[in-house]
Amino acid sequence: MAKSFRLYTLHAQIRDINPPIWRRLQIEGSASLRRLHHTLQAAFGWTDSHLHEFEVDDKIYAMFDLDDVLESMDPDNTFDDRKAKLEKAVYPGAKFVYKYDFGDGWEHDIVVETVQFIEGEPKGYAHIVDGARACPPEDVGGPFGYTQFLDTLAKDPDSEEANDYRRWAGNDFNAELFDRRAANAALLRMAWNRWGGK
Repeated sequence: MAKSFRLYTLHAQIRDINPPIWRRLQIEGSASLRRLHHTLQAAFGWTDSHLHEFEVDDKIYAMFDLDDVLESMDPDNTFDDRKAKLEKAVYPGAKFVYKYDFGDGWEHDIVVETVQFIEGEPKGYAHIVDGARACPPEDVGGPFGYTQFLDTLAKDPDSEEANDYRRWAGNDFNAELFDRRAANAALLRMAWNRWGGK
């Protein structure tokens, strides 16, 4: 009997940002939620510098490998994201939330758009299919801080504050640019690095 695996197509969008910053990606259903975290990091362009968690229905999937995270969690509804498989945690049409950087408060709304059965052996497949707009710089202050960052660059580009922002984010930062090839290259590097060893 031929083997098959589930391929999930997910749409992820950063909450409270307009115009929207979003990504569409495909990932095997057998992937752990930790691996989905790494895939989302590559897809958006985050640098994996902060804590994260997934909220699926009434359950939290978090980084159980960090003691300080463990101590602050409710053991009745919190689970290790390394052990939770995507295909066991979510279903076709499901909506869930990926939270990253609790200080800045980035929340990503994720929808399971499709689940396909693919013939063959699963090989750790993940791919960024499409997207729009650049990832905000790390530590910019969440949606409010990012809006302020963009407003300053647009309305007062010669100010000292705008110059500081450009030095910090890079002179080549373009909020409207999404480079799918670069995102997939980052994803490939993460896979070669065994998903950051986490």
